[in-house]
Amino acid sequence: MCSQPRPSGVQSVTRALEILEVVDAAGGEATLSHISAEAQLPMPTIHRLVRTLVDRSYLRQLPDRRYALGVRLIPLGNTAREGFGSRSTREIDSLVKEFGETVNLATLDGDQLVYVSQVPAPRAMRMFTELGKHVPLHCRAAGKALLSMLTDDQARAILGRTGMRAQTPHTMTDPEALIAQLAEVRTLGFAAETGEMEAGVRCLAVPVPSATAQFAVSLSAPEPRLNPALEDRILPALQKVARRLAAQLDSGAEAS
Repeated sequence: MCSQPRPSGVQSVTRALEILEVVDAAGGEATLSHISAEAQLPMPTIHRLVRTLVDRSYLRQLPDRRYALGVRLIPLGNTAREGFGSRSTREIDSLVKEFGETVNLATLDGDQLVYVSQVPAPRAMRMFTELGKHVPLHCRAAGKALLSMLTDDQARAILGRTGMRAQTPHTMTDPEALIAQLAEVRTLGFAAETGEMEAGVRCLAVPVPSATAQFAVSLSAPEPRLNPALEDRILPALQKVARRLAAQLDSGAEAS
């Protein structure tokens, strides 16, 4: 992390944010020595900044003296996620107008997928998912797209914690088979599933290629309406919208 130039600004704020980023990159928990090495800051400085972050609940100390991301980050993350979801509506609405099917924006919330934005299809028979609803990652195309943004070990850890309960007879329940599928998602740039969460439903999803956040855009429809020729048109359109959303996310991070 610290091989790159430090950004300009208030030094103590920059260092505090860097500490949070180090802990996040370490999987949410880290020792003081790890934080000091990664941030390239002396231990007295690390002690002072970490103590302040703990006092403000942005970090918490664990019984083994490691430090983990704190509960104060949860409402901030939720607000940021929901705000981006509302701003993304224009982009996903363009897909609904073009293809006439429901489009969702989803992200990770702990070990589950949560929907943060949706534009429903203008049809009597359409897919609908409640915003804020949490679903397992392993049986949704958007969940697979999100898992593909993690390392295999991170994905295995999530699947180990949540299990892979069958939602339908078509649900994938073998962790290693899903890990192999994630490699294909990374290569092809999209994930797909048919009837794994709901019988008769086909879903396509692409990861939002952001350097600062994890989102996926998905399109769902009754299986008979998604033929291969239509999917060949849908996937590039999904990827184009995903790139635009990533640009919004990353330009906002740079501006801050």
